Amino acid sequence: MIVDYTKLANEIILDQRSKYLRLLVLDALEGGSRGHLGPALSLIEIIRVLYDSVLSHDPNNPLLVQRDRFILSKGHGCLGLYAVLADHGYISTSELKSYCAFESKLGGHPERATLPGIEFSTGSLGHGLSVGIGMAMACRLKGEHWRTFVLIGDGELNEGSNWEGAMHASQHQLGALTVIIDFNQMQASGEINSVLSLDPIGAKWEAFGFDVVKVNGHNIVQLETELNGTRNSYGKPKAIIAYTVKGKGIISAENSTIWHHKAKITREEIKPLRLEVSR
Repeated sequence: MIVDYTKLANEIILDQRSKYLRLLVLDALEGGSRGHLGPALSLIEIIRVLYDSVLSHDPNNPLLVQRDRFILSKGHGCLGLYAVLADHGYISTSELKSYCAFESKLGGHPERATLPGIEFSTGSLGHGLSVGIGMAMACRLKGEHWRTFVLIGDGELNEGSNWEGAMHASQHQLGALTVIIDFNQMQASGEINSVLSLDPIGAKWEAFGFDVVKVNGHNIVQLETELNGTRNSYGKPKAIIAYTVKGKGIISAENSTIWHHKAKITREEIKPLRLEVSR
Protein backbone atom coordinates (compact mmCIF):
# COMPACT_ATOMS: atom_id res chain seq x y z
CA MET A 1 0.00 0.00 0.00
CA ILE A 2 1.32 3.43 -0.94
CA VAL A 3 1.17 5.84 2.00
CA ASP A 4 0.61 9.53 1.23
CA TYR A 5 2.78 11.02 3.97
CA THR A 6 2.28 14.56 2.67
CA LYS A 7 -1.48 14.23 3.11
CA LEU A 8 -1.06 12.77 6.59
CA ALA A 9 1.26 15.59 7.64
CA ASN A 10 -1.26 18.17 6.47
CA GLU A 11 -4.20 16.50 8.20
CA ILE A 12 -2.71 15.55 11.59
CA ILE A 13 -4.10 17.40 14.61
CA LEU A 14 -1.45 18.74 16.97
CA ASP A 15 -1.62 17.91 20.68
CA GLN A 16 -1.44 20.45 23.51
CA ARG A 17 2.30 20.04 24.00
CA SER A 18 3.00 20.85 20.36
CA LYS A 19 0.75 23.90 20.63
CA TYR A 20 2.57 25.02 23.78
CA LEU A 21 5.95 24.77 22.03
CA ARG A 22 4.60 26.86 19.16
CA LEU A 23 3.53 29.55 21.62
CA LEU A 24 7.11 29.57 22.95
CA VAL A 25 8.32 30.07 19.37
CA LEU A 26 5.98 33.05 19.07
CA ASP A 27 7.35 34.47 22.35
CA ALA A 28 10.81 34.49 20.80
CA LEU A 29 9.53 35.81 17.48
CA GLU A 30 7.77 38.67 19.26
CA GLY A 31 10.86 39.45 21.33
CA GLY A 32 13.11 39.63 18.29
CA SER A 33 10.55 41.19 15.93
CA ARG A 34 12.00 38.99 13.19
CA GLY A 35 12.85 35.40 12.36
CA HIS A 36 12.23 32.21 10.39
CA LEU A 37 8.78 31.06 11.50
CA GLY A 38 7.91 28.54 8.77
CA PRO A 39 11.09 26.44 9.08
CA ALA A 40 10.83 26.35 12.89
CA LEU A 41 7.29 24.97 12.85
CA SER A 42 7.98 22.24 10.32
CA LEU A 43 10.69 20.66 12.47
CA ILE A 44 9.45 21.22 16.01
CA GLU A 45 7.90 17.75 16.51
CA ILE A 46 11.15 16.13 15.37
CA ILE A 47 13.19 18.09 17.91
CA ARG A 48 10.54 17.60 20.59
CA VAL A 49 10.73 13.82 20.25
CA LEU A 50 14.53 13.83 20.18
CA TYR A 51 14.81 15.72 23.47
CA ASP A 52 11.77 14.15 25.14
CA SER A 53 12.47 10.49 24.55
CA VAL A 54 15.45 9.75 22.29
CA LEU A 55 18.61 11.66 23.13
CA SER A 56 20.75 10.87 26.14
CA HIS A 57 21.30 14.43 27.42
CA ASP A 58 21.49 16.41 30.64
CA PRO A 59 20.55 20.13 30.82
CA ASN A 60 22.62 20.39 34.00
CA ASN A 61 25.68 18.94 32.27
CA PRO A 62 25.44 19.85 28.57
CA LEU A 63 29.00 18.61 27.88
CA LEU A 64 28.46 15.15 29.36
CA VAL A 65 30.86 12.89 27.43
CA GLN A 66 28.30 10.08 27.06
CA ARG A 67 25.59 12.38 25.66
CA ASP A 68 24.11 11.76 22.25
CA ARG A 69 25.02 14.43 19.71
CA PHE A 70 22.41 16.45 17.82
CA ILE A 71 23.16 19.00 15.11
CA LEU A 72 20.50 21.27 13.64
CA SER A 73 22.13 21.74 10.26
CA LYS A 74 19.26 23.92 9.00
CA GLY A 75 20.18 26.52 11.59
CA HIS A 76 17.57 29.00 10.38
CA GLY A 77 14.96 26.75 12.02
CA CYS A 78 16.50 27.55 15.41
CA LEU A 79 13.35 29.03 16.96
CA GLY A 80 11.98 25.50 17.21
CA LEU A 81 15.19 24.30 18.85
CA TYR A 82 15.24 27.24 21.28
CA ALA A 83 11.67 26.48 22.36
CA VAL A 84 12.51 22.84 23.11
CA LEU A 85 15.77 23.72 24.88
CA ALA A 86 13.91 26.22 27.06
CA ASP A 87 11.22 23.67 27.85
CA HIS A 88 13.94 21.24 28.97
CA GLY A 89 15.71 23.77 31.17
CA TYR A 90 18.81 24.62 29.13
CA ILE A 91 17.63 28.23 29.33
CA SER A 92 14.62 29.84 30.97
CA THR A 93 11.44 30.26 28.96
CA SER A 94 11.51 33.97 29.78
CA GLU A 95 14.88 34.22 28.02
CA LEU A 96 13.21 33.41 24.72
CA LYS A 97 11.97 37.00 24.58
CA SER A 98 15.60 38.17 24.34
CA TYR A 99 15.89 36.54 20.91
CA CYS A 100 18.17 38.61 18.63
CA ALA A 101 18.68 41.28 21.30
CA PHE A 102 22.17 42.75 21.78
CA GLU A 103 24.37 40.22 23.63
CA SER A 104 21.55 37.66 23.81
CA LYS A 105 22.46 33.97 23.79
CA LEU A 106 19.76 33.48 21.17
CA GLY A 107 20.87 34.63 17.76
CA GLY A 108 19.25 34.21 14.39
CA HIS A 109 21.20 30.97 14.09
CA PRO A 110 22.37 28.70 16.95
CA GLU A 111 25.89 29.33 18.25
CA ARG A 112 27.90 26.86 20.30
CA ALA A 113 29.90 29.60 22.05
CA THR A 114 26.88 31.30 23.59
CA LEU A 115 24.17 28.69 24.18
CA PRO A 116 24.42 25.47 26.22
CA GLY A 117 23.33 22.35 24.37
CA ILE A 118 24.51 23.47 20.92
CA GLU A 119 27.04 21.05 19.42
CA PHE A 120 27.97 23.11 16.36
CA SER A 121 27.22 26.63 15.14
CA THR A 122 25.07 26.34 12.04
CA GLY A 123 23.51 28.67 9.52
CA SER A 124 25.72 28.23 6.48
CA LEU A 125 23.86 25.32 4.91
CA GLY A 126 25.46 22.04 3.91
CA HIS A 127 28.00 21.66 6.72
CA GLY A 128 26.10 19.97 9.55
CA LEU A 129 26.13 16.47 8.11
CA SER A 130 29.89 16.41 7.57
CA VAL A 131 30.48 17.62 11.13
CA GLY A 132 28.06 14.98 12.42
CA ILE A 133 29.95 12.33 10.48
CA GLY A 134 33.14 13.52 12.17
CA MET A 135 31.44 13.14 15.56
CA ALA A 136 30.29 9.63 14.68
CA MET A 137 33.83 8.73 13.61
CA ALA A 138 35.22 10.22 16.84
CA CYS A 139 32.80 8.10 18.85
CA ARG A 140 34.14 4.95 17.21
CA LEU A 141 37.80 5.95 17.58
CA LYS A 142 37.32 6.81 21.25
CA GLY A 143 35.50 3.56 21.97
CA GLU A 144 32.42 5.47 23.15
CA HIS A 145 28.77 4.63 22.47
CA TRP A 146 26.95 7.88 21.78
CA ARG A 147 24.65 8.28 18.80
CA THR A 148 24.74 11.20 16.38
CA PHE A 149 21.64 12.79 14.85
CA VAL A 150 21.74 15.47 12.15
CA LEU A 151 18.61 17.34 11.04
CA ILE A 152 18.87 18.89 7.58
CA GLY A 153 16.43 20.74 5.34
CA ASP A 154 15.28 19.46 1.98
CA GLY A 155 16.37 22.66 0.25
CA GLU A 156 19.71 22.21 1.99
CA LEU A 157 20.20 19.01 0.01
CA ASN A 158 20.98 21.23 -2.99
CA GLU A 159 24.40 21.58 -1.35
CA GLY A 160 26.74 18.94 -2.79
CA SER A 161 28.68 18.64 0.46
CA ASN A 162 25.79 16.60 1.88
CA TRP A 163 26.25 13.91 -0.74
CA GLU A 164 30.02 13.82 -0.26
CA GLY A 165 29.40 13.28 3.43
CA ALA A 166 26.80 10.60 2.73
CA MET A 167 29.33 8.64 0.69
CA HIS A 168 31.82 8.84 3.54
CA ALA A 169 29.27 7.70 6.14
CA SER A 170 28.31 4.71 4.01
CA GLN A 171 31.90 3.80 3.17
CA HIS A 172 32.81 3.69 6.86
CA GLN A 173 29.56 2.00 7.93
CA LEU A 174 28.64 4.60 10.53
CA GLY A 175 25.68 2.72 11.93
CA ALA A 176 25.28 5.06 14.91
CA LEU A 177 24.56 8.01 12.59
CA THR A 178 21.00 9.08 11.79
CA VAL A 179 20.19 11.78 9.24
CA ILE A 180 16.73 13.34 9.45
CA ILE A 181 15.44 15.25 6.43
CA ASP A 182 12.83 17.90 7.21
CA PHE A 183 10.92 17.25 4.01
CA ASN A 184 8.40 20.09 3.83
CA GLN A 185 9.02 20.26 0.07
CA MET A 186 9.58 24.02 0.12
CA GLN A 187 12.55 26.34 0.38
CA ALA A 188 12.99 30.08 0.64
CA SER A 189 11.99 30.87 -2.93
CA GLY A 190 9.28 28.27 -3.53
CA GLU A 191 8.53 24.57 -3.92
CA ILE A 192 11.64 22.43 -4.22
CA ASN A 193 10.36 20.77 -7.38
CA SER A 194 10.33 24.18 -9.09
CA VAL A 195 13.85 25.03 -7.90
CA LEU A 196 15.78 21.75 -7.95
CA SER A 197 13.86 18.50 -7.63
CA LEU A 198 15.04 15.83 -5.19
CA ASP A 199 12.92 13.05 -6.68
CA PRO A 200 13.24 10.20 -5.98
CA ILE A 201 14.57 11.24 -2.58
CA GLY A 202 14.30 7.83 -0.90
CA ALA A 203 16.02 6.03 -3.74
CA LYS A 204 18.83 8.59 -3.69
CA TRP A 205 19.66 7.91 -0.04
CA GLU A 206 19.39 4.16 -0.60
CA ALA A 207 21.81 4.44 -3.52
CA PHE A 208 24.23 6.22 -1.19
CA GLY A 209 24.13 3.24 1.17
CA PHE A 210 21.64 4.32 3.84
CA ASP A 211 18.76 2.49 5.47
CA VAL A 212 15.79 4.69 4.56
CA VAL A 213 12.41 5.13 6.24
CA LYS A 214 9.62 7.61 5.67
CA VAL A 215 7.46 9.09 8.42
CA ASN A 216 4.85 11.73 9.07
CA GLY A 217 7.12 14.34 10.63
CA HIS A 218 4.36 15.63 12.93
CA ASN A 219 3.34 12.20 14.21
CA ILE A 220 4.89 11.75 17.66
CA VAL A 221 4.44 7.96 17.77
CA GLN A 222 6.01 7.38 14.36
CA LEU A 223 8.94 9.65 15.18
CA GLU A 224 9.56 7.93 18.51
CA THR A 225 9.52 4.52 16.84
CA GLU A 226 11.99 5.37 14.10
CA LEU A 227 14.31 7.63 16.10
CA ASN A 228 14.57 5.19 19.00
CA GLY A 229 15.60 2.23 16.86
CA THR A 230 18.75 0.56 18.16
CA ARG A 231 21.77 1.53 16.09
CA ASN A 232 24.99 -0.48 16.06
CA SER A 233 28.38 1.18 15.78
CA TYR A 234 29.01 -0.61 12.48
CA GLY A 235 26.38 -0.95 9.78
CA LYS A 236 24.35 1.17 7.41
CA PRO A 237 23.71 4.73 8.56
CA LYS A 238 20.02 5.68 8.68
CA ALA A 239 18.11 8.35 6.78
CA ILE A 240 14.65 9.33 8.03
CA ILE A 241 12.61 11.29 5.51
CA ALA A 242 10.16 13.24 7.69
CA TYR A 243 7.26 14.63 5.67
CA THR A 244 6.34 17.94 7.27
CA VAL A 245 4.39 21.12 6.59
CA LYS A 246 6.21 24.44 6.48
CA GLY A 247 4.57 26.64 9.11
CA LYS A 248 2.60 23.70 10.56
CA GLY A 249 0.06 24.70 13.20
CA ILE A 250 -0.54 28.27 12.05
CA ILE A 251 -2.89 28.17 9.07
CA SER A 252 -1.89 31.54 7.66
CA ALA A 253 1.78 30.46 7.67
CA GLU A 254 1.36 26.92 6.34
CA ASN A 255 3.01 26.20 2.99
CA SER A 256 3.86 29.89 2.69
CA THR A 257 7.12 31.38 1.47
CA ILE A 258 6.00 34.70 2.96
CA TRP A 259 6.62 33.27 6.43
CA HIS A 260 9.91 31.57 5.57
CA HIS A 261 11.60 34.65 7.02
CA LYS A 262 10.48 38.12 8.00
CA ALA A 263 12.95 40.84 8.86
CA LYS A 264 10.32 42.89 10.67
CA ILE A 265 7.33 41.54 12.58
CA THR A 266 5.13 43.67 14.79
CA ARG A 267 3.37 42.68 17.99
CA GLU A 268 0.06 43.24 16.23
CA GLU A 269 1.01 40.64 13.61
CA ILE A 270 1.84 38.13 16.36
CA LYS A 271 -1.56 38.36 18.11
CA PRO A 272 -3.61 36.56 15.43
CA LEU A 273 -0.90 33.88 15.12
CA ARG A 274 -1.34 33.07 18.82
CA LEU A 275 -5.06 32.69 18.30
CA GLU A 276 -4.48 30.29 15.40
CA VAL A 277 -2.22 28.11 17.57
CA SER A 278 -4.78 28.03 20.40
CA ARG A 279 -7.67 26.80 18.26
